[in-house]
Amino acid sequence: MAAKSRNLREKTSKNNGKAVAAPLLAWYDGHARVLPWRARKGERADPYAVWLSEIMLQQTTVATVGPYFMRFLKRWPTVEALAAAPQEEVMKEWAGLGYYSRARNLHACAKTVSSDHGGKFPDTVEELGNLPGIGPYTAAAISAIAFGRNATVVDGNVERVVARLFDLRTPLPQVKPEIREKAATLTPEKRAGDFAQAMMDLGATVCTPKNPACNRCPINDLCDARAAGTQSVLPARAPKKPKPTRRGACFWLTRGNEVWLRRRPQTCPRFREPHLHAFPSGARCLCGGDAQETCPRGGNVGAARRDRGRGAADRDAEGGRTRDAGRGIALREKVKSVRERIDQRPFSSSCSACTTRSI
Repeated sequence: MAAKSRNLREKTSKNNGKAVAAPLLAWYDGHARVLPWRARKGERADPYAVWLSEIMLQQTTVATVGPYFMRFLKRWPTVEALAAAPQEEVMKEWAGLGYYSRARNLHACAKTVSSDHGGKFPDTVEELGNLPGIGPYTAAAISAIAFGRNATVVDGNVERVVARLFDLRTPLPQVKPEIREKAATLTPEKRAGDFAQAMMDLGATVCTPKNPACNRCPINDLCDARAAGTQSVLPARAPKKPKPTRRGACFWLTRGNEVWLRRRPQTCPRFREPHLHAFPSGARCLCGGDAQETCPRGGNVGAARRDRGRGAADRDAEGGRTRDAGRGIALREKVKSVRERIDQRPFSSSCSACTTRSI
């Protein structure tokens, strides 16, 4: 009896492409999440809304993205409207969502679609992949969800579902190619977009990272990991390498109710989030070079700090904080507070890279 059951499972594992779609789509029809960018049953998906949501959802949760998506869509309801917006306004609206290169690529992509494609998104994975900020996953998601193309969509949720469905025990990220290969066997010819969203919803609500609700899974009878009892430990992950720590200093310089900010330079390709305003910093560049921020009025931030601080300011507070500096580096910053008392002029008033904010 056990051998017969095992043989049946081996057979269904090889044919999961046909077996999974029908029960999963039936489940999705009754349990799909209601999301502001998702077309309702019987409606056609808006490619602009799908693209905008997919860019925002990169490395960001659904709950966080919702309000940003609605504000963007209200302010710029079409890709042409977004393309015509100044980049500064797009960056301001994006503020707080993080990973700011996404906002710059979003704006660049809108301009490309508007100028080179007549305001219409291409519908193939290959053409979409040529647009700024669109990688393989995003291209597949837009192609499948917005246009119904038979594209295989693999995000973190789908990786987890597939790893468990086939009991793939090779750790991430080494197992990614095999996951994509297996996922491709599951994607149906029809309703590819709904199937992609069904897999995402299954991973987000049922096949969760911890304590998967296997009893509520519509395809649990096809799951090899559930049969083997390994669903709670898959997908396996390779041990993370420790992050090196590099040290620097940033300065809190105030006059009255204003604080001095500097626009980050783009002197190094590894400098995190260039062009954004930040506290003046004396840190070395993350690639090991000198990243002293130079003010067009003359002198660097370190010199400005000394000029404003030596004998004419009181250092009233010091603290430390660690932030992710990108590329696997933790940057430990010493925050020095300097309160200016002798210079009553606005900070670097003629410098286009300098500004102040009320505090």
